[in-house]
Amino acid sequence: MRNDDGRLCYGGDWNPEQWPAEVWREDVALMRRAGVNLVTVGVFAWSRLEPAPARYAFDWLDRVLDLLHDNDIRAALATPTASPPPWFSLAHPDALPVTADGVRLHHGSRDTYCAAAPAYRAAARRIAGVLADRYADHPALALWHVHNEYGTTCHCAHTEAAFRRWLADRYGDLDALNAAWVTTFWSQHYSDWAQIAAPRATQYLANPGHLLDFRRFWSDTLLAAYAEQRDVLRAANPAVPVTTNYVLGDWVPVDHGRWASEVDLVAIDHYPPAVDGGAEEQTALAADLARGWARHGAHRRGATDRPAAWLLMESAPNQIHTTDRMHTKEPGRMARHSLAHVARGSRGVMFFQWRAPAGGAERFHSALVPHAGPDSRVFREAVDLGEMLRRIPEVDAGRVDASVAIGWDAACGWALRHPGLPSQRLDQHAEVAAAHRALWHAGIACDLVLPGDPLDGYRLLVLPALYLASDATADWVRDHVRGGGHLLVTWLSGVADEHGRIRLGGYPGAFRDLLGIRVEEFHPLAGDDRVPLTGGGTGRDWTETVHLAGAAPVTAYLGGVLDGRPAVTRHRIGDALAWYVSTRPDDDSYRRLLAEAARLAGVAPVCPDAPPGVEAVRRRDGDRSWLFLLNHTDRPQRVPAAGTELLTGEPVGDAVTVPAGGVAVLREPPR
Repeated sequence: MRNDDGRLCYGGDWNPEQWPAEVWREDVALMRRAGVNLVTVGVFAWSRLEPAPARYAFDWLDRVLDLLHDNDIRAALATPTASPPPWFSLAHPDALPVTADGVRLHHGSRDTYCAAAPAYRAAARRIAGVLADRYADHPALALWHVHNEYGTTCHCAHTEAAFRRWLADRYGDLDALNAAWVTTFWSQHYSDWAQIAAPRATQYLANPGHLLDFRRFWSDTLLAAYAEQRDVLRAANPAVPVTTNYVLGDWVPVDHGRWASEVDLVAIDHYPPAVDGGAEEQTALAADLARGWARHGAHRRGATDRPAAWLLMESAPNQIHTTDRMHTKEPGRMARHSLAHVARGSRGVMFFQWRAPAGGAERFHSALVPHAGPDSRVFREAVDLGEMLRRIPEVDAGRVDASVAIGWDAACGWALRHPGLPSQRLDQHAEVAAAHRALWHAGIACDLVLPGDPLDGYRLLVLPALYLASDATADWVRDHVRGGGHLLVTWLSGVADEHGRIRLGGYPGAFRDLLGIRVEEFHPLAGDDRVPLTGGGTGRDWTETVHLAGAAPVTAYLGGVLDGRPAVTRHRIGDALAWYVSTRPDDDSYRRLLAEAARLAGVAPVCPDAPPGVEAVRRRDGDRSWLFLLNHTDRPQRVPAAGTELLTGEPVGDAVTVPAGGVAVLREPPR
């Protein structure tokens, strides 16, 4: 989404309800100085908007929206349903969430609700409807922002009743459910729907099919809660787009890709936890995921005539939130992270939050206006970033140029969280990140795709730990290879069907014929173990006994029980090559492997002569193209390029010097 005047979106969450009116006027003046044109308001304001049941207080929000409109700043108006007010929790204790241990949580934080509770759903629809009635035609309104970071789960009686209904709709009868969950194991056969509960704390290992379907149920339940509010808002003014912000993380029981067709704009919150260069790797992966989800949703809706819409809805201006501290970003890093998202398709840059609060649980959270006020480095950098974004709105017309696709599926990550697997260190997101990181360091652009997405134009499909593979997914991969597309599959892919039932006859059951191999046995490694490989690299986490069945060995294990056995194989099928990787190579080996697989598939790096540490992303629209160069080093870097550097307005003949820690954006000569 862009603003009506074609500008890229720039701003963040603004919480005027936390401040007196004189601060509002100061805030808006500072927003104009920084070039802010979009702010999210009302996210956590339910208790201010509805201080008592059906008693509303909108005068302050009226003044806020009018003030924004008078200053040419638009609003993403949120429904405040992620944080019910105290009166709701007191009136409806049955709507408070229950943990898997059976403990009912109490009011006192955010997200204290059960999304399956009828009282909560009714109250959420009601406040959304009142906001729609009052503000659907307000001139400041640019976007409806439903809820905030859907992801809360519950195990209460309301949940159990809804879960049984969901299972009955999914399976039709108990015979099908018993077969899918393999309930003959450990005497778990169900003879009545009433016997099925939400997963609770158990004596030993819980049924993996039960846990996997509970995750799927919560994704669908939260989507239904979102859709109820969306439909209320859309009915009031169909011209105003509606979205919700995706929160990232393995704990989130939301299949964001499959939600994408239900939102008008994919919006993500991204807070990379790595302090070193991993933050830049994670930024690129999050942006590529968002773009992939947006593309999936666009294809589902048949809207493929322009770049898939997505927006960085939240990020931290001057901090990296690690597991144990808040690391202050180095000068220039905020702009570099922000423009990395724009390079990969974001319609702008939004932050949480505009002004740091004086109190509350997140009083030290990053903000564009910190506790020190506008006379601060972070606000000066915010002003500079606003000017950068003002200079490059034309890039929004371009699609990211990528010929490599990485397959990703939320359900695979959920399934690999079960404790009864051969290793407790299995993580599909980590394997996707490892493959993406290898391509990123090789300078090769890639898209993230969901099983079943169109693969036209992709020369190489990479499947990292795609543990669950239905027959339809197997056919999707087979059609890609038979059409001449290259394939690289890693360990733990295609091992189970969509219910988590193991495909028998040797691993990876769904893809054995394509790969020309048969895996007989797993050999998981301990945390610090490394296995030498021919060619000088090492493997970690996992190894396998691989038998060749048409494939040729590329790399072998050295030493131990697998000495001389294949570690990486390659199988030719017509014009295509199908690779299999039975271990996690070290990062440098993985980079070389994927670069070679891409080269043989006819894929080149975005900017082959870019120095190490310079990230290159190209967006293209017909014969027009824009090249983003992000210098992640502490020295100026000279990069071969030509065109006009949009941030400075300077012409570039054959090379551009990108400042240390800086960014260049070139409008390249027409092809």
